[in-house]
Amino acid sequence: MQVTETSAEALKREFTITVPAGDLEQEITRRLGEIGRQVRLPGFRPGKVPMQILRTRFGPSVRGEVLQHTLQTSSAEAISERQLRPALPPRVDIVSADEGADLEYKMAVEVLPEIPEPNFADLDIERLVVEVPEQEIDRAVERIAEQQRKSEVVERPAENGDILLVDVEGRIGEREIPGASGKDRQIVLGAGSSIPGFEEQLVGATAGEHRQVHLTFPADYAVADLAGKQADFTVDIKEVRQRSPISIDDELGQAVGLENLAELRQEVRQRLQRDYDAASRLRLKRSLLDKLAEGHDFPVPPGMVDLEFDNIWTQYQAQREAPPAAASAAGLPASAEGAADALPASAEGAADALPTGAGEAGDDGGEREQSEEAARSEYRRIAERRVRLGLLLAEVGRKNNITVTPDEVNQAITREARRHPGHERQILDFYRQNPGTIDALRAPIFEDKVIDFIAELAKIEERKVTSQELLGEPEPGDDASQS
Repeated sequence: MQVTETSAEALKREFTITVPAGDLEQEITRRLGEIGRQVRLPGFRPGKVPMQILRTRFGPSVRGEVLQHTLQTSSAEAISERQLRPALPPRVDIVSADEGADLEYKMAVEVLPEIPEPNFADLDIERLVVEVPEQEIDRAVERIAEQQRKSEVVERPAENGDILLVDVEGRIGEREIPGASGKDRQIVLGAGSSIPGFEEQLVGATAGEHRQVHLTFPADYAVADLAGKQADFTVDIKEVRQRSPISIDDELGQAVGLENLAELRQEVRQRLQRDYDAASRLRLKRSLLDKLAEGHDFPVPPGMVDLEFDNIWTQYQAQREAPPAAASAAGLPASAEGAADALPASAEGAADALPTGAGEAGDDGGEREQSEEAARSEYRRIAERRVRLGLLLAEVGRKNNITVTPDEVNQAITREARRHPGHERQILDFYRQNPGTIDALRAPIFEDKVIDFIAELAKIEERKVTSQELLGEPEPGDDASQS
């Protein structure tokens, strides 16, 4: 095999590789011999089929198989001999592969850059610390109490604060409003969870009543297709239910499976603290990645940037084209119980959110082109940053023997299964039958372990903040994660 390097520009390497025809013929003959010892053809004893007949019957397919195998092994050998570290699989273009002639092909490969050794002791990072205020615990317990409120059917006209069990259908002219119709909807009068003016027209309704509600969607309504439109709702009231007073006592704790109110408050405190600690860790991670990005500007393989950009752009396009959720079209709740969550939403994932401003389209076609061009430029910059950080973290992990254990992967699969109640078995089977998908679980675990390793070496100062400061938007930066 002859290997000639034809180009070495930045991180790109190009080679011309020639494999002698004799080597190919030798391998083809060997492979045909293996087939001859196994195949059974009429008129020939096993292992006695003439080579010429084997060539006639199996030659073309064997030659294709040998060429494919030779391309793989010879390109891998050329890369190994030169101690290259490919960033992506090499690109191979066959120049000549005629029967009886040498195999000649060109190979282009992008290699990983030399990554400087970071000095993590020079990293100054701030960890935000929140001590859960008693007022937040009070509000969380009140929300739980609201969820646990009992109700009973009453035989009187509905008043504010009552729950109506209704069948509803909403239309604009002859067109049904998506998400506005449904059976056994629960509406809390006075909760303000529906379209403005809807609940007010149901006050005074009684069980068994068939009531028409007419209203106009606000001009600034979130669903543009409905904004300013007149709508008609047919509402059949099935029950009027009066809710009992909110009760915050030991019985509330027992209603959610705990001993008393004190234990409930402690449980709420711990859950809030876990959420704030997770949000704090995310802010620390983002700050750490920002510092690493500022301090490292080595070149990155263009092919890796292209792949990352394609992923980002696909996500961006999907976000732009996704229709509004159908259930939000009419603003009617599916249940009166779904309003209050005891804990704040986790901040996980915020660092990966795509910027929205760069790609907003104007009314003019030229403005749309300019905004799309700006979005592409911004997302390519983000893609390059992600690739650079990913390579840096991977190198830190490699040099410090940081790995993801099978137990950690299994725990991640179990957590993923628990996120889909009732479908746990299908989720477990999916990962078992598709081993390649496990990489999507392994990558964030590896990243988190490397981040933890770096944080142990960095200078970290703690600063106490309020929950609003912690959960508020940090200073503008890039989505550093997903490396």
